[in-house]
Amino acid sequence: MTVQRQALFWGIGLFVFILLLWLLRGILLPFVAGLAVAYLLDPFADWLEERGFSRLLATSIITVIFVLLIVAFLVLLVPLLYEQTVALVESLPKIADRVQEWLMHLNQGRLGEVLSGTTDIRQTIDKAGAGLVSWALSALGEVWKQGVAIIGLASLAVITPIVAFYMLLDWDNMVARVDELLPREHAMTIRGLFREMDAVLAGFVRGQGTVCLVLGTFYAVGLSLAGLNLGLVVGLGAGIISFIPYVGTISGFLVATLLAILQFGPQDYVSIGFVVGVFVIGQFVEGNFLTPKLVGSRVGLHPVWVMFALFAFGALFGFVGVLLAVPIAAAIGVLARFGVRSYVASPLYQGSGLGRQDLPEPDRDKSDNE
Repeated sequence: MTVQRQALFWGIGLFVFILLLWLLRGILLPFVAGLAVAYLLDPFADWLEERGFSRLLATSIITVIFVLLIVAFLVLLVPLLYEQTVALVESLPKIADRVQEWLMHLNQGRLGEVLSGTTDIRQTIDKAGAGLVSWALSALGEVWKQGVAIIGLASLAVITPIVAFYMLLDWDNMVARVDELLPREHAMTIRGLFREMDAVLAGFVRGQGTVCLVLGTFYAVGLSLAGLNLGLVVGLGAGIISFIPYVGTISGFLVATLLAILQFGPQDYVSIGFVVGVFVIGQFVEGNFLTPKLVGSRVGLHPVWVMFALFAFGALFGFVGVLLAVPIAAAIGVLARFGVRSYVASPLYQGSGLGRQDLPEPDRDKSDNE
């Protein structure tokens, strides 16, 4: 088989694979999550196997520990979420009064003088103050409905451990089977590429996972000390979502700032400043210490390409695409670097006719005069 026919064959296979992923993107989340968990836990299973455990026993022990950790996390988190949500709802009338006072202050100040000839500020303020509580309750109701819908994705909590268990149990067999199916002529090259991808992905997962843990703890503690209702939940959520570069910090900052304005009132600049300061400090520490030390250049992608990957994979595959954007982009980066190395070593770059030494020298005197 010629190189062109091989390239056509694998190109068609890749196209069909991507098309299937796109068509099935709505059901991929628990399976992708299970695959990611199995990939993350495989070194621990190998470690237990080296100490005399069977693969089945090692997989069972790791799965049980993993599920227990998740259950313990949820048991600790749900009551705190409930308490902080109740506290926020109970404080809504006070929040409405504070916002109304702030709007009245604006009406009596320079803004009121500017707008007095165009609209009835006081009437607008009264309507806004009267409807704020009902709007907030309505918004919370919608959020609760969305939360119930998300909880309805219980398949994620049920299917993911099952998928992870079977993938972890058969991981070595699957790797061996894939290796057997590699084209013999290019097997060594493909193995080298996969080893490089594995090193990049493993380094990214370990490093970024540690960054998420540190940031989530810092945000949760900082926002709680600042007195923000739901601060613990918002902080932990921002830390977890930080696995997706830029998204966690930005979304956590916007949500926390909005909650701070509603809870403390627009005029309480000190309390709002504390909340903003938590994210400023967290972003500074992440950008200058955590990410450079723990993640470094393992991914090998420019920040612009990271943002492009987030938007592109998110548009194609939704939330699953956002989760997988950076790892897949890193793997593509490995292939791209290999392609560049192959191109530089090929006749397409070096040429097969006149070498560089055979090219005529430029007229130095003429060049200097120009």
